[in-house]
Amino acid sequence: MILIDALFINNGGGKVLLDYLIEEIEKKRLKVHYLLDDRIKNTIPEISICNKVSFLQGNIFKRHHFYKVHKNDFSKVLCFANLPPTIRLNTEVYTYFHQLIYINIPTEFSFLDQVKFRLKRIILKIFAKNTNFWIVQSNLTKNKFGLKFSFNENLIKVLPFYPHFSSLNVVSIKNKNSYLYVSNANPHKNHTRLINAFCVFYEKYKIGQLILTVNKYFPEVLALIDLKQKSGYPIKNIGFVNREELEKEYQKSEFLIFPSLTESFGLGLIEGIECGCKIIAADLPYTYAVCEPSVVFDPLKEESIFKAFETSLNYYTNLSTPKINNKINELINILENSQCN
Repeated sequence: MILIDALFINNGGGKVLLDYLIEEIEKKRLKVHYLLDDRIKNTIPEISICNKVSFLQGNIFKRHHFYKVHKNDFSKVLCFANLPPTIRLNTEVYTYFHQLIYINIPTEFSFLDQVKFRLKRIILKIFAKNTNFWIVQSNLTKNKFGLKFSFNENLIKVLPFYPHFSSLNVVSIKNKNSYLYVSNANPHKNHTRLINAFCVFYEKYKIGQLILTVNKYFPEVLALIDLKQKSGYPIKNIGFVNREELEKEYQKSEFLIFPSLTESFGLGLIEGIECGCKIIAADLPYTYAVCEPSVVFDPLKEESIFKAFETSLNYYTNLSTPKINNKINELINILENSQCN
């Protein structure tokens, strides 16, 4: 039996990838035990009655107890949230690393959040010996991760995977000068600079709409959005929506704008390209690792973001192109091939 350990995944892009992974595993009818966060109990894809699911609190001590109880139960293990098992297992273990914040902690984080990630970094180093291989989404992450933690690059596999939308038939008519940013609003996601720059852009040109996906867990950003809306700026916040509604927003939007200060992948960049959006993105390595954008900007400078909005008004702005391919089948093969009968 294979263990898929995703105990610390409960929202955002990680949850999107987890749902996709579960769906693909279930299609293959593999014999699997899922270890999942109890907060997603009612929001996971359908799982076969032949497979097992354990829901626990996202707690490292409860996770450790689980491994002690089940240490001899699995033919292979995939840890899907950066952290290897807390004990050494007598089986092959893969750990999916998808959080560059462990490597470069944004200065925008509060002091408490910076301390938390430093502690998480220490914990990762302690348990690193308990995994056989690491899986990452890009060569950029592979290089940074290997250098930061002095890991053998031969033990780091680059296997990007991501779900396609149900329909990739891009609509021919998009809302002119519409700018979509699909992201939660953690500090490194850079919403404040984006919103301020868009408002300056709108004041000058009186055109455009900014569409955001900020949920209730970010009250400060929601308050800023509300303030700008009441001041007459065309900012639309759709909050957290299902994949079907999100696809519609991508299909309608002319541009996908992505000002994040750090990403291990940037799922929105790929989704935007697949839905026919031109990409306006931060002039940072993570952008070029996954796509060739249409327009870039310095994400630390509101003036640069404003100028990117200006540049987007050029009718001849180039289309964006992807640089990666979906390797979900390769990942599933890794899990499947050494499965014991």
